[in-house]
Amino acid sequence: MTARVLVVDDQTIVREGLTLLLGLLPGVEVVGSAGDGEAALRLVEAERPDVVLMDLRMPRMDGVEATRRVRAAYPGTQVVVLTTYSDDESVFAALQAGARGFLTKSADAEEIARAIATVMRGGAQLDPSVQRRLLDTMAAPSPPGGDREPGVPGSGEAGGGHASAAGEAPVRDRASGAERGRAPRPKGDLPDGLTRRETEVLCLMAEGRSNAQIAGDLFISEATVKTHINNLFAKIGARDRAQAVAYAYRQGLVEIR
Repeated sequence: MTARVLVVDDQTIVREGLTLLLGLLPGVEVVGSAGDGEAALRLVEAERPDVVLMDLRMPRMDGVEATRRVRAAYPGTQVVVLTTYSDDESVFAALQAGARGFLTKSADAEEIARAIATVMRGGAQLDPSVQRRLLDTMAAPSPPGGDREPGVPGSGEAGGGHASAAGEAPVRDRASGAERGRAPRPKGDLPDGLTRRETEVLCLMAEGRSNAQIAGDLFISEATVKTHINNLFAKIGARDRAQAVAYAYRQGLVEIR
C-alpha cells in the first residue's frame, strides 16, 4: 500500500530536501508540501494524505495547533512530527495535540519511512531519546498532595504552586507571598483551551516582562517560554504580543491597575 504523505516545514531547503528524499522511498508518494500550518490545513483538505510530516516552529500557525486541527477534522490522517526541537514541552504539546510520531531532524530516511509505516498501521513511533525521557517523566512520582494535570505526565499542584513535566519550579500566588513580577495564579476554568502554565506566561507578558524575565520568574528556559507563547498565540488567534495582552485583559486574566 502506498503512503500518501504531505511535508510541512517553513524552511524551503528542508521542505524540498524531504520531498526529494521521500520520493526515492518505495511505497511513499509525496502529495504536496506547505510552509506553515495554515497552508498545511488547506492541503490536507484538498489531498487527504495518509500522513503529515509536521515541523513545529512555523509562522502564522505552528505545528502543534496544525496537528490539533488536522486530527480533529481529518482523523484518518496521521501526524508525525519532524523537528529540530526535542525538549519536553515540545514533545508533550505535540503528543497531546494528536501526533502519533515524533522524530528529530537527525533521523535518516529509514527511520522516517519506518515512522510513516508504523503510524499508518495505528502504532506510534518516537525518537529513542524522546521515548526515554517520556518514560522517565511518567515514572517520576507526583509531588506530595498534588494532582497530575490532565494529559501532562508528572505535573502537579501542591501548596498553591505549580510544577510541570519539564521539572519547572513551583509558582506561588501573590496573595501567599509570591516574588515580585510573578503572574497571579489562574483560577477556575481557562478560556480557549489554555493550560495553566500558558496562562501564567500570558499574565507575565501582560505585565511587560520579556521572555528572559519570564524564564527567570518561572524557573524555565527561554526556549520553553517561546514554546508556551507559540502555543497560546495559536489558541487565542493572536499575531503578536500586543494582541495577546489585549486578550488577557478582555478575558479578565489580569487586573487593570
